[in-house]
Amino acid sequence: MSNPHQYSAAETAAIYKVIAERRDIRHFLPGPVDAALLQRVLEAAHLGPSVGFMQPWRFIRITDPALRVTLHQIVEQERIATAHALGLREDAFMRLKVEGMRECGELLVVALMARREQHVFGRRTLPEMDLASVACAIQNMWLAARAEGIGMGWVSMFDPDQVSAALAMPSGAKPVALLCLGQVASFYPQPMLEMEGWAKRESLASVMFENRWDQAATETETEHGDE
Repeated sequence: MSNPHQYSAAETAAIYKVIAERRDIRHFLPGPVDAALLQRVLEAAHLGPSVGFMQPWRFIRITDPALRVTLHQIVEQERIATAHALGLREDAFMRLKVEGMRECGELLVVALMARREQHVFGRRTLPEMDLASVACAIQNMWLAARAEGIGMGWVSMFDPDQVSAALAMPSGAKPVALLCLGQVASFYPQPMLEMEGWAKRESLASVMFENRWDQAATETETEHGDE
């Protein structure tokens, strides 16, 4: 039966393609990001869904070179601390490139707004839905960036208090992502951490349950996801 709400085959294929080819980018070419393109990507983020329509995201564009250096130092400090915490995998971790903050054309900080406690709709028992909403906005941005042909990387290794202080954030606001955007020579054919042997993507069947936790779903529910 025809579905009048469905996009055309070509449009649908493009959506699935950009989802499959989105990558967390750490390698960038020098050069700025076109201002109109950046605006489109940010507007895509701002169209993200949010619980109770609270729109908890705030974006800070970093244009001060000295501030970019400060933020990179904060990330480097946490990178070393993370390596130490990994124990036997410390050396392997230190060989990974985990960010492109010095090379990317644009650096953005995404934060949770202050006074979120005023928003109860959808958050009374799950207050973390504000963070989930911000993550949806970031995913929108990631997909838009990939469709536009620019790379985007999410950096999450930092002390939020240090970043908040560096950016003069109000009490209650919280940074959750440093986003690197810029031109790339190419997009990784697979997630970089998978290419480096750090981890591999789990099969859909291994994370899909039916009716109860850890009760495997029937094959018809997962067979397409495992192709």
